[in-house]
Amino acid sequence: MKRATYSAIIVSLLLLVISGLSLFAYSRTPAPNAPDQAQVIIPRGSTFKNAAKMLSQKGIIRSPGMFKVLAMWQKADFRIKSGEYHFTGALTPLEVLDKLVRGEVVTHPVTVPEGSSLSEIAAILENAGFGPTESLLLKARDPKYIKSLGIEESSLEGFLFPDTYRFSRETDENTIIKTMAGRMLTVLSEEKARSAPTKFSDRELLTLASLIEEETAKKEEKPLVAAVFLNRLKKRMRLECDPTVLYGVRLEDPDFKGRLRRKHLRKKTPYNTYRNFGLPPGPISNPGRESIRAVLNPASVDYLYFVSMNNGTHKFSKTLREHNGAVNKYQRKRRSRKK
Repeated sequence: MKRATYSAIIVSLLLLVISGLSLFAYSRTPAPNAPDQAQVIIPRGSTFKNAAKMLSQKGIIRSPGMFKVLAMWQKADFRIKSGEYHFTGALTPLEVLDKLVRGEVVTHPVTVPEGSSLSEIAAILENAGFGPTESLLLKARDPKYIKSLGIEESSLEGFLFPDTYRFSRETDENTIIKTMAGRMLTVLSEEKARSAPTKFSDRELLTLASLIEEETAKKEEKPLVAAVFLNRLKKRMRLECDPTVLYGVRLEDPDFKGRLRRKHLRKKTPYNTYRNFGLPPGPISNPGRESIRAVLNPASVDYLYFVSMNNGTHKFSKTLREHNGAVNKYQRKRRSRKK
């Protein structure tokens, strides 16, 4: 082999070593004048080149080209996660890359109160910055999509567990819905495992739980309300639950904000439990754990009626005569005082 060839090989090896040492030094040296705090949002579908450019513009790294080489060396150029990132202090390029690969994105809390309807949940998520209401509702009312979640229903009303969740800004509606529905299925499984076997399907169980959720916020009252509804079902009595009537009215008129009148109680809708026997077609809201537990573990009482005492609690009665007396005491006298 000629001396020139040896020289070329030696030069190439030296260049390779120098490049390797430069990359090694670069990977472990923070950018000069790195900001104390910096926020970068890497949109879904961004190329690594664009991500590196954004990081460089924020002063988090220097030399986007070297950062790309480092990522290729680490086989990470196609493994970074999109999302909102918060960088604190001077980080080495290797630390920045590791953060992107692990997807240490900023998450934001969103709280869904117990008893929220599907429409209310969609509005809460939109207000928190997670997708338009219409898109979320379309997804939650798509039987084919719902079936992919392991739920055989035409709507996810009642099947989204109310809780506080944390999502990144890049979280799509599919992930959000899947998370909430999966949480509800987990809670159902946990509560059924700790209770006696039930004859109710998941839909029927959640329907009853949603009625309880709408009737009382008091934990100690939920088993009593559950007992009333279950006792009435056994005796083939109408449930006569105001919230179901209101739900039916709002299905036809989403902007309805008034109080229920006698005309509403006579209105023919599938959700009017003053006209129809048995359970309504499905849940009227998304119940919490305590309401689900109450259906599975109702109080051992003979109550068939209850009425609000206007202080957040209810008066429970066994007979219609007792109930009428309670209505007269707590409701009719209250209305007369308002006049």
